[in-house]
Amino acid sequence: MNFKDNFKILIVDDEVDYLNSMKKLLDEKNYNSEIVLSGIEAVRKLKQESYNLVITGLRMPEMNGIELTEKIKKDFSNIEVIILTSYGSIETAVQAMKKGAFSYFVRDNGAEELLMEIEKIKKFWKLKYENEFLRNQQNSTSYILQTYNEKYKDVLNIVRKAAQSNVNILITGESGVGKEVLARYVHEISERRQQHFVAVNCQALSENLLESELFGHEKGSFTGALERRIGRFQQANGGTLFLDEIGEMPVNVQIKLLRVLESRTIEMLGSNKSINVDIRLISATNKDLENAIIEGVFREDLFYRINTIILEVPPLRERKEDLNMLIEFFLRKCEKEQKKKIVKVEKDVIEFLLSYNYPGNIRELRNIIERLVVLSENGVIRFEDLPQRKKTTISDVSKVEDVVSLRDFRKDIEKDYIVKILDKCEGNISKAAECLQISKRQLFNKIAEYDIK
Repeated sequence: MNFKDNFKILIVDDEVDYLNSMKKLLDEKNYNSEIVLSGIEAVRKLKQESYNLVITGLRMPEMNGIELTEKIKKDFSNIEVIILTSYGSIETAVQAMKKGAFSYFVRDNGAEELLMEIEKIKKFWKLKYENEFLRNQQNSTSYILQTYNEKYKDVLNIVRKAAQSNVNILITGESGVGKEVLARYVHEISERRQQHFVAVNCQALSENLLESELFGHEKGSFTGALERRIGRFQQANGGTLFLDEIGEMPVNVQIKLLRVLESRTIEMLGSNKSINVDIRLISATNKDLENAIIEGVFREDLFYRINTIILEVPPLRERKEDLNMLIEFFLRKCEKEQKKKIVKVEKDVIEFLLSYNYPGNIRELRNIIERLVVLSENGVIRFEDLPQRKKTTISDVSKVEDVVSLRDFRKDIEKDYIVKILDKCEGNISKAAECLQISKRQLFNKIAEYDIK
């Protein structure tokens, strides 16, 4: 990741020629630097924008270097200061260090010495930034990526091939099927695995907040922007950016995203400086984007930019052969998290877990098991601890007088439910598919399969 793009330096001195030569040096080393001619102007600049480092001369009219250092350390404590001095005023520079300056640089010395000092400060800043980022990643959840399901095996096979490239990937599927898990898996087996995986939920933020979250903002760029903030594109630089629920992204932000994918540069809010970014984009949605294009809420050109590879994750009800493995996985995981040892699972619970259709998919399975472990007593997971509405569903089976195969029973239940939803939606396929959390194509297949008129 190129942290120099994010590392801002303000150079302060009353000698114009020296300022210009200093800026030229830093520009050649790809640092983001600006110059001002006085301490007063520097303070004004610091109130308007965010900087990581101030390099200042000592002897300046109105406000000298020591006074500026004191002001910075009082009002902008996160900013480091390097003092520019001559051999005759090194003692004064040392005094400035006692006031909080990081170090000093003798003007007549070689430029490499100054660059080394800047590099030290940049490394400190980078470490602080990395630590903050890692703290935000600690709550990430990992799932097993094993399957006995042929359709999901095909998906994982495509994932392994796609991960070795840098193409954009679109992951589709119902809510809770594990789209983010799959995105993380792509990242972890790619050449970008040593860099960051950054996830953004496009549905959870308003248009203005989403724009700031993605691109970052300068201090004062909008009401409440009290400091400079790095956006998710810059956080993911060198790694992977995952945009979850991209179908919910406002059209104005879609336009900006398309521009980034075409130019590989971003501009922070409140800035006109272009910053290069190198990311792999993985997007996910539970919406039918082709239908969203027809409705005018999703851009067609963006759709073709993000879907070089499409991965359709099957719902859990189509992966019943994986249920035993997933139940065992979540049971052991919840045991560890809740610090409870499970020694027995009642037979009715097992029957329910293996026959239930999980409209909320893997997320719902995990939540059910977590609830059962939390409410277990003496190491026993009990049927009575299932949510009441789920117990009602399973108890209905005992009322069946005519014995049929489990497969036929499931089909009858599913068909009846689809018919009820279609009636409720007055035959609107798009609306019914949204209620059922499946695609229109999947719903058409079900209608054909069950011969629904």
